[in-house]
Amino acid sequence: MRESQPRESGAQAILEKYDRESQFRLNLGKWGLIVTFLGVYLTVFHLYTGYFGVLPSQKQGAIHLGTALGLIFLLFPAKKGMQKHQKTVPWYDIILAFLAMYISYHKVIFLDSILQSRITGYHPFDMILSIVGILLVLEATRRTVGLPIVIVAGITILYTIFGKYIPTQLLSHPGFSIDRIATNLWYQESGVFGTPIQISSKFIFLFLFFGVMLVHTRIGAFFNDLAFSLTGRYTGGTAKAAVSASALQGMVSGSSVGNTVASGSFTIPMMKKAGFKPEFAAATEASASTGGQIMPPLMGAAAFIMMEYLGVDFSTIMLAALVPAMLYFTGIFIGTHFEAKKRGIVGLPKEALPNFKKLMLRNGYMLLPLIVIVGTIMIGFTPQRAAIIGIVSAYLISLIRKESRLSLKQTIYVLEEGARVALPVIAAVATAGIIAGVVSITGLGAKFATGIIALSGGILPFALMLTMVACIILGMGLPTTANYVVTATVAAPALINTFGLEPIAVHMFVFYFGIVADITPPVCLAAYAGAGIAKANPFRTGLNAVKLAIAAFIIPYIFIYDPILLLVDVTIPHFVLAVVTAFLGMLAVSSAMIGFFVSNSRIWERVLLMLGGLLMIHPEVYSNVAGFLLMAIVWLLQRNRKNGEVSQSAAV
Repeated sequence: MRESQPRESGAQAILEKYDRESQFRLNLGKWGLIVTFLGVYLTVFHLYTGYFGVLPSQKQGAIHLGTALGLIFLLFPAKKGMQKHQKTVPWYDIILAFLAMYISYHKVIFLDSILQSRITGYHPFDMILSIVGILLVLEATRRTVGLPIVIVAGITILYTIFGKYIPTQLLSHPGFSIDRIATNLWYQESGVFGTPIQISSKFIFLFLFFGVMLVHTRIGAFFNDLAFSLTGRYTGGTAKAAVSASALQGMVSGSSVGNTVASGSFTIPMMKKAGFKPEFAAATEASASTGGQIMPPLMGAAAFIMMEYLGVDFSTIMLAALVPAMLYFTGIFIGTHFEAKKRGIVGLPKEALPNFKKLMLRNGYMLLPLIVIVGTIMIGFTPQRAAIIGIVSAYLISLIRKESRLSLKQTIYVLEEGARVALPVIAAVATAGIIAGVVSITGLGAKFATGIIALSGGILPFALMLTMVACIILGMGLPTTANYVVTATVAAPALINTFGLEPIAVHMFVFYFGIVADITPPVCLAAYAGAGIAKANPFRTGLNAVKLAIAAFIIPYIFIYDPILLLVDVTIPHFVLAVVTAFLGMLAVSSAMIGFFVSNSRIWERVLLMLGGLLMIHPEVYSNVAGFLLMAIVWLLQRNRKNGEVSQSAAV
């Protein structure tokens, strides 16, 4: 255990400010060994069950959550900033840690009698344990993730208790007693230990640990070098390299804020030095890093829960996410290109960049774990087995060179780090399980569906916009995984059942809009983190991030109306046409947002480009032709104007 882990003052300060996950204690005193033991134990437990087979879901989930809660109370202080001043773990957090572990492990030891109690009735002691357990989950979530999700969960619990007092017939229900709510949420499969925590204990932990292993094989530095070798010499090369590197790193880390700080500490100063405005440099990094959660193969933790909700294998989710993710990053890439053209920013000299051929010959083997994990999933291995094989391959690769080889002490640290990285996700999905449990108990999902239909008048575009707004608002306070659980439980069924939409398209729709909340003002934590590094205006950074990531606000509507981009009912001609027109549409839309195409665009030209782009993105032949004509008209006008300006300059 590293009790006094060195921290980079600038980057770490920004992480602590905007990323709740980074606000852990620096000094643990004698409890450092206990934290190391629990962290290593939790990781080894998941490696063992991932290879030899998981325990019954309630036992697996109880060990998963109970050990995580113990670690959270030992690592995360009750109040922000206290971690800098405490010399050890205070006595009250030690009590909470062991109380949380006892209550969770009680389920493991007495599971048979608890299952019997569903028929005979719960003992008063069981009721007390369930109430305390739920309170401890909420407090652990507040410490690791923040207060907003706890407020949402608290409101849903109050709704369950006092539903009969709600005057609106649409939302009212008979109400439930506190002991019934607590025992349902703690002991039944639809609450804390429901689908989200089960998926977390089976799949998510292992894939998060796989990401940790890749980081410790120095793959992040390799991704940066690879991105600069491929794109650094072109127009606006520093920004394009930042987008490429963040796409590569983001698909491993799955953290918007963490990836923004990790990559941005290096890329943002380079973009500023090249001539990009601070707000644009920060926005480029934030929007690209946020997209990591939708980038296969790993994506964010919510993708694994989507797999369970839809009843499909993970390879289906990966393939469905591939084309939209490529369009998302293409949109950002194009935006940086037009901004660089607008400002006359050229690429870096060739001699200042890594040589691609030499880089691949020396470090190309670092891509092997990603190839292995994709290959094993695609040929039909379970996600657990694929993750185990990926982890083993990453460890073996670390042995190739001395600088990446893990000693025994480093291996223990990596095992502990695997548990630490997972703690906020575990807490978030446990609280999301509370919210999902309330939806199940009260029938809130059906009530929400009725409300959406009533407000939208049964018109699909209005229903989609209302759902989008709900996802973004929830995403401002909830982590992506919890946001997805809530919206997939409440909103997705309404869209699927009422309008007959493709289930995977609807789930991807709510998944996307939960993610873009990280770059959507006024609460856009990834953009704020980038602004902190760039010393830029946070709100303007958020606006620039929305301009660059405009694809994320458009693409979900595309695959709702034409799921072929998700590889649903694919025919080659239709698929090729859909991808080409979507790409051209993104080109026009990005140009309109930046204000540059062949030359600086006038306002009416930007309007035509935006309209043309949207028409080409819409999956219909006549609209595609009309959009292409509008785009071609603007291109011809600007080219002639530019040629005229060049001629006048030559004459002078």
